Amino acid sequence: LMSLALLAAPVARAGGYERVAIATDQGTVTGIFYLPAGPGPFPAVVALHGCGGLWREQGQLSMRHADWGERLAAAGLAVLMPDSYGSRGLGSQCGVKDLTVRASRERVADAMAARSWLQQRSNIRPDSIALLGWSSGGLTVLTAIRKERAPADGKPDFKRAAAFYPACRSQSESPSFSARIPLLILMGHADDWTPAAPCSHLAKAAQARGEQVGLVLYPGALHDFDHPRLEVKERDNIAYSASGTGKATVGTNMAAREDALKRVKAFLSAP
Repeated sequence: LMSLALLAAPVARAGGYERVAIATDQGTVTGIFYLPAGPGPFPAVVALHGCGGLWREQGQLSMRHADWGERLAAAGLAVLMPDSYGSRGLGSQCGVKDLTVRASRERVADAMAARSWLQQRSNIRPDSIALLGWSSGGLTVLTAIRKERAPADGKPDFKRAAAFYPACRSQSESPSFSARIPLLILMGHADDWTPAAPCSHLAKAAQARGEQVGLVLYPGALHDFDHPRLEVKERDNIAYSASGTGKATVGTNMAAREDALKRVKAFLSAP
């Protein structure tokens, strides 16, 4: 019996994921797709990379995305990561002031197209798709879940959303921000790239309106605190740093990372 079961096991994907093509109104966006073991149908997550993009040198998936993709798939969630930059021939956009692929426009469209791609698959639960993003991808999450951005295609909406260290200022200063689905924001209290204060303001205002917006602030944690292993260092050539100097400090905070891994997994998996 065991040998039959082994023979029936699906062939392992390279690095645990497969490369896929996602049709959008603007053309095709490539992405990577993690699928849990078993027949499904599975709940799913659309996960949005930050300003550094999805890849590092030599075509290696960046460590953070590989770590999260593998962990979420192991927890029973399918994960689709659209490549908003590489698909358009772009590298890192962290130092670019005049963006052509904007968090509030092109990247929201990519997220919506990714949701539709998942909903066309028989092994995905169409009514159980969450949204997750880091940094500029987190800002895309905030924009995508605004009430006026609700999908009009008649298919189920995203169920919930989580954003790591988004730049909340543009949203918190907008009188029209209103979250239509439950949202969890995770920030480092010491983040000097995307400071926590605007997110705190946004969360409190949303809670006062009765929206399900939670904020977790990690004492002493910096931008990129959830990275598997990133030594604390100063980055420069940043287009939009909080200080205006083009510099910010980044690095792993193991306590914050461990808490966030558990918290986000539970939040995204919730019925």
